[in-house]
Order: sequence, then C-alpha cells, then structure tokens
Amino acid sequence: MAATLFPTKGNLINTKKSLSLALVGYELMDRKRNILVREVMSMISQANAIQSEIDGSYDRAYEALQNANVTMGFCDAIAASVPVETGVMMDYRSVMGVELPIVRLAERAPDIHYGFFYTDSQLDRAYILFEKVKRLTIILAEVENSVYRLAIAVKKTQKRANALRNIIIPRFQENIKFISEALEEKDREEFSRLKVIKKRNDR
Repeated sequence: MAATLFPTKGNLINTKKSLSLALVGYELMDRKRNILVREVMSMISQANAIQSEIDGSYDRAYEALQNANVTMGFCDAIAASVPVETGVMMDYRSVMGVELPIVRLAERAPDIHYGFFYTDSQLDRAYILFEKVKRLTIILAEVENSVYRLAIAVKKTQKRANALRNIIIPRFQENIKFISEALEEKDREEFSRLKVIKKRNDR
C-alpha cells in the first residue's frame, strides 16, 4: 500500500489520523474482550454451581419417584395428568452489545394435578423435587446460552483486535514512515536546489 500512496503532507496528516483512530479502536476492542472474558468466566462458575445443584436435585427426585413406585406401583397415568409447562418467559439484556437471554418461569405455588386418595407423600415429594429441577434447568439454560453467545463475541472481538494490531496499525505506521521519508527527501532536494541557485546568483 505504501508504494502506491502519493507522498503529500495531506496524505501524511490523514494517515496519522487513521492511525490514531485505529489505536483507539484497538484499545476499545481489547477492553471489550477483557470485559467479555470476565463475564464468561463468572458465568461458567455459575453454570458449574447450578449443574451441581441440579445433579443433586435429580438424584433426590428420582429416589422419591422410585419410592413412590414401590409404594403405589408405576406412576405413568398420574404423570400424564401433569400439564405441559407454559409459564416460561424470555427477554434479553445487552452486555457490550451482545444480546443475552433472560429466561424466567412464572412464580406460582406448585399446583397438584392428581387426587390424594390413591397417592402418598413420596409422590408429593417427587413432584416438588422435579418442580425444583425444572426451575434450575431453566436457570442453567439461560446461563449456558449466555456463555455460548459471549464466547462467540469474544472470538469475533479477538479477531478484530488482532487484525488492528497485526495488520492495520502496522500498515498505517509503514505508510507514515514512507510518506515522512519521501517528504524529507523532497525537502533535502529542494534545499540543495536552492543552494545551487543561490551560488549561481552570487556569481
């Protein structure tokens, strides 16, 4: 690019301005990347904690369900009476221009959809524990989706920052050096030419 750039003071000023903007752009991209990486690390810790809690809740829920199966027989017909969840709501928030999901489940007391005559407390316990698992799963889905989106944003930001640092900024620096040297050479030639003219005039 330097070889095809015409060495003028105007081009030198414009290239210096472009370099200045590129340096600011790189600094902003680097800051954005650092903020996003911190956000990702925080959410990964959160996801691990939730996953651990879900695993424990699943174990307790399945244990309660097994106990209910032992005392009542298989609970397939009772399970079919529980309606499909329709209270999941979704919204978005922005972190450094990255849209992250906010997933919520409508707050309500657990609704019992089966009769008490042919059921026992083990089934009630299993139902309450699976309700907790459902809420934790929704939280985990939100966090894991956010981590995925943030990781993509970190990758893109890193790519742009690398392009600025390794390609665009060095190119502008090379152009400034080329134009400055060409202008200095031109000034020296002009100075030499004026000296020759002055000598001739003196004679």
